[in-house]
Parts: sequence; C-alpha cells; structure tokens
Amino acid sequence: MSRFFITSRCECQATLSATLDERRHVLAGWAARPGIKELAPAHSINAHLERFDVGWLCPFCNRNTLRMFYAGALRVLPASATQSGDAPTQAA
Repeated sequence: MSRFFITSRCECQATLSATLDERRHVLAGWAARPGIKELAPAHSINAHLERFDVGWLCPFCNRNTLRMFYAGALRVLPASATQSGDAPTQAA
C-alpha cells in the first residue's frame, strides 16, 4: 500500500503535515513548530480529483487551514517510514 506525505504552512507559520493513503484520504495529521509537535485533525476533500484539498485544524492558532494539492506531485513515503508508522521529520 502506497502512502504519501504532504506539508504546508499555516498562517501562524506552523508546519502542517499529513500522511495520505493510496486513495488520498488522510491517515494522520500534525502541526509542528521548532521543538513542538502536536496532533492536528485533518481531512481530505474531493480526494478522487487530480486537484484536491486537505483541511487542518491548527492546534497552535485554532485556524481551519485549507490547502490545495495536485495528485501528480505527491511524494511517496519510503518503505521504512510506512512499515514503522513514523512520519518523516522536518528540518527546522
């Protein structure tokens, strides 16, 4: 099963990230600031389309953040990350 990793910035400059399954449905969402990582509820909208949206609830500023993604530009997670359940870490 392929899993994908997406990331964007919130208006408060937190890094919003999520892992998606092969149908582009969100498996997990989180937000990060330097030294802090929090769960951030996320969901995909119109995941069956080439251009689809992902919405997050940022735990730092409480904004609902909606971002558009292009399916052809998704990055596949390496097999080691998908087997261990770990998400890639972001460099600060």
